[in-house]
Amino acid sequence: MNQKQNKRDTVKKTVREAYGKIARSGGGCCGAGCECGGTARTANDMARGIGYAEEELSALPEGANMGLSCGNPTALATLQPGEAVLDLGSGGGFDVFIAGQKVGAAGRAIGVDMTPEMVSKARANTGVYRKRTGLDNVEFRLGEIEHLPVPDESVDVVISNCVINLSDDKAQVWREIARVLRPGGRVAVSDIALLKPLPKKIAEMVEALVGCVAGAAMASDTKRMMKEAGLTEVALTPKREYMEALAPSQDPLYRKILAAMPKGTRPSDYATSMYISARKPGGRAGARSGRSRGRIGR
Repeated sequence: MNQKQNKRDTVKKTVREAYGKIARSGGGCCGAGCECGGTARTANDMARGIGYAEEELSALPEGANMGLSCGNPTALATLQPGEAVLDLGSGGGFDVFIAGQKVGAAGRAIGVDMTPEMVSKARANTGVYRKRTGLDNVEFRLGEIEHLPVPDESVDVVISNCVINLSDDKAQVWREIARVLRPGGRVAVSDIALLKPLPKKIAEMVEALVGCVAGAAMASDTKRMMKEAGLTEVALTPKREYMEALAPSQDPLYRKILAAMPKGTRPSDYATSMYISARKPGGRAGARSGRSRGRIGR
């Protein structure tokens, strides 16, 4: 096993363990994986601050929102009834449950997560979702975003919320996204991107990696990887609301990063939440009630 693969395995193990801990504790300190006593109230406050509507939050099963978002990809995706949507790193099911209501009974929303505790949590919430909405159109699969358990050209939309930055092989993630999208399918991702390289001390902090900062790629590199994967109409739009929402928080990770910043700088000088959109070349993907209905095979 070469050094690069060893590093990737270490990163994956670190992230899986940290997010397993978040799933067990029920709150995530804005994704930091730390002991901060996060509550449903603070998670919802954070979600409102980055673009989620009150009606979206109020319909969620309890515990689905663990404060791990850095934007609202379901809003960016403009999901349509009948579409099949795939969420990369779906956690407790937050965006999947919202997407499921948007695509309706003729559509399908699938979440993929590599953390068994997260998948179990999301599956446990599915019964509540069915009861509240009357819909039976969501499912959750255990798997890695670098190797998605989804067939070629089987989904209309790929969404993801503050997850791709955690992968140590982002180019492979974008290739997988291109593989599973139908021709004309689209990407709607909210993620953390770097505006300039992080100070070395922060880049080496394991906590910052799990908190979606140290693992982030430069925006220019993200655009390049997407185009190399075959995606077109690539657009990256900075959304500073995430860093601004963190500023008044008592999140230990944020305070630790702040303390490590060079004098006169702040985290938002280096990183930002980014809305990332693209399309796979080919026929336009609209509402495909006939193709999207029912289970999408592995």
